[in-house]
Amino acid sequence: MDEAPATGSGASRRNEDIALDLMKFIAMTTGYGRTASTGGAGFTGGGTASKPEDYASHLLELYGKCLGAVAGKK
Repeated sequence: MDEAPATGSGASRRNEDIALDLMKFIAMTTGYGRTASTGGAGFTGGGTASKPEDYASHLLELYGKCLGAVAGKK
């Protein structure tokens, strides 16, 4: 119960939550980090993983980039 209560419909979201939503959007729409055998819409090539561990690593890297973008870092 460490979460602060929402203060109405305009409550601020944490940067981590926004970055997570951004990461999910990018990963789902582009197929980022998916295994090479899975074809999908979007970019192909450099962001493909051959093992589940690689896929997880790619998603964590993408999350870090999204978190940096939301926080305003370059």
